[in-house]
Amino acid sequence: MKKLLIVLLIATMVLLPVACTQQQEAPPPAPPVEEQPEPSEGGIDSLEPVVLKGADNAGVGAAAQLYGELVTEKVKEITGGKLTIDYFPNSQLGNDQELQGQMLAGDIDFVIAQTAQTVSFVPEVAIFDLPMVFAKYDAETIDYALNKSAFTDKINEAYKAKNMYCLHFLQGGTFRETTSNKNIQSIDDFNGLKIRTMENKNHMAFWQAMGAAPTPLPWPEVYISLQQGLVDAQENATDTCVGANLQEVQDYLIMTHHILYCNQFLINASKFDSLDPLYQEALQQAINEAAVEIEAQLTEINETNKQKLIDGGMELVEFEASFVDQVLDKAKGVYESIGKDIGQDYVDSLLDALEK
Repeated sequence: MKKLLIVLLIATMVLLPVACTQQQEAPPPAPPVEEQPEPSEGGIDSLEPVVLKGADNAGVGAAAQLYGELVTEKVKEITGGKLTIDYFPNSQLGNDQELQGQMLAGDIDFVIAQTAQTVSFVPEVAIFDLPMVFAKYDAETIDYALNKSAFTDKINEAYKAKNMYCLHFLQGGTFRETTSNKNIQSIDDFNGLKIRTMENKNHMAFWQAMGAAPTPLPWPEVYISLQQGLVDAQENATDTCVGANLQEVQDYLIMTHHILYCNQFLINASKFDSLDPLYQEALQQAINEAAVEIEAQLTEINETNKQKLIDGGMELVEFEASFVDQVLDKAKGVYESIGKDIGQDYVDSLLDALEK
């Protein structure tokens, strides 16, 4: 027994310095590295065919529909028909909130939607509800701020946290305007205006700040509500107004420029990440190419639709440049509320991007 204890003691004395040396010299563990999937070696031709399902809630002929259908054409062409899209425009599968809920549930892969109703899913998207925040800038400046700046990275982190990616913000420096059966010639004329809005608390707060009486209604109910005088007014882009034939039930087209007319290409993040990188690249290429073509047309589309509304009997109302500052003065509380809700850093990031 004594011999055994001596042997163990000697072994411990020999091994202890080695163990101590290893403990002191061992480098700290490296942070985990996310594996990036490698593109298939055989190229797109070697991949299994994939079908994506997309949808929008836009009016007939609106920018979202044109965009979605052009992306569908381009991605098929780029991949030789290996990646295809089943596209359902014009509310065939539901309204914006329903479509985005289906997208997050995985029943739809992507949606093209305006920003207002995304706020229910990604609160930070309320940054787009800031009244007149884009009104003084041209399309190129806005495109940089939304798609190519530090703000782009910041807002995309908010989307990613909710399991979606925004692959592009589509806009052409055009805006949501107001139509009305009440003659609006000054900012004071908005007092008491019964205006239909989306189900969005920031939009409603803005119109309340303007003295109006906002009334959220589903889009399919808007025409009949205007026709029957349940509401006096509504606000939308000119293409949406034409698609709904609002010139038949509205007397005035009022160029308020209060909210940017912007459509997001939103895709389920898990679905996008599951695609082979070659398909990811092809889809992004199709999105970017389609955006260049559609955005180049948006100003002309807006002017054409504005003229259609006028030719249909609506009277055009435009304001002096000072109108923007008058609205901003009334909307200070909305800016403060949104900054408090989502973080003033988002507001500052967007404003900085617009000024660069």
